[in-house]
Amino acid sequence: MTDLQKLTIGKALNLGLRRAMEEDPKVLIMGEDVGKLGGVFRITDGLQKDFGEQRVLDTPLAESGIIGTAVGLAVRGFRPVCEIQFEGFIFPGFDQISSQLAKLHYRTQGKIKMPVVIRVPFGGGIGAVEHHSESPESLFAHIPGLKVVSISNAVDAYWGIQQAIKSDDPVLFFEPKRLYHSGALRAEIDVTGTPAQVFSSQVVREGTTATVVAYGPSVKVALDAAAAAEDEGKSLEVIDLRTLSPLDLGPVFESVRKTGRLIALSEAPSESSLTSEIAARVQQECFYSLEAPVLRVTGFDTPYPPAKLEEHYLPDLDRVLHAVDRSLAW
Repeated sequence: MTDLQKLTIGKALNLGLRRAMEEDPKVLIMGEDVGKLGGVFRITDGLQKDFGEQRVLDTPLAESGIIGTAVGLAVRGFRPVCEIQFEGFIFPGFDQISSQLAKLHYRTQGKIKMPVVIRVPFGGGIGAVEHHSESPESLFAHIPGLKVVSISNAVDAYWGIQQAIKSDDPVLFFEPKRLYHSGALRAEIDVTGTPAQVFSSQVVREGTTATVVAYGPSVKVALDAAAAAEDEGKSLEVIDLRTLSPLDLGPVFESVRKTGRLIALSEAPSESSLTSEIAARVQQECFYSLEAPVLRVTGFDTPYPPAKLEEHYLPDLDRVLHAVDRSLAW
């Protein structure tokens, strides 16, 4: 029997967490204000009420302590899900993530598993102050021992958070915060159905003129650009990366061999980034198929600006279309 529900990304995450907690009593949620408040974005709303304070823990404002405690809980057989309130707050916990969480499985020759999920609301577009709108995902994708995932829609949010929790490896789960409660992105999900595989890239719109690869909040920008390009007689193929480490570039290579052109799209700064890696790998694998250089549309190599300027910083539809025009003019 199917149970179809039309959900936003935020609600899908909430239900995914709830289902994981129902299925496994070892799943715990911990973070700043995740309990009584339900998180600043209300993603954990109602979970402490239903599962109790021993399984949904309000922590001190101490990211290093949150992640260090999660490492200890994982050693004891629990599956902690940590919430970092905003991505800019994650750096006090960077040492625990890179030195302990990412390495314990390897250090112990597989004897100790690290089934820890770190949920990270990330990206701009919410008119926030400093440290609340950043895109640090490339830093974590560079650390061996971590899985790094970014979702862009409600279906992937619901199934992806459950798959991350079931993983015996640590997962950084990047969530596009400005899209949490977007009514336009509501999707019908069979919450009792067969899980969709999220840890792989996916073609979300087929096309023949050029390929646009994106992840997280940038996927919506890419799809909007593809819709606008269609009015100009251009057919853009859009790929949602979903998994950032390890990268699943097979679908990207296949698409580029068809279209001959690639635009890599991300809110993060361009220097030493995921878009850099994508460009390098596509050039290595698809050199003779390329009709133009790989172009990148990204945030700028500056600190994230004040809220009044962020619309000029964030990649938008016009910048994507301009990159497509440049590629076609080559």
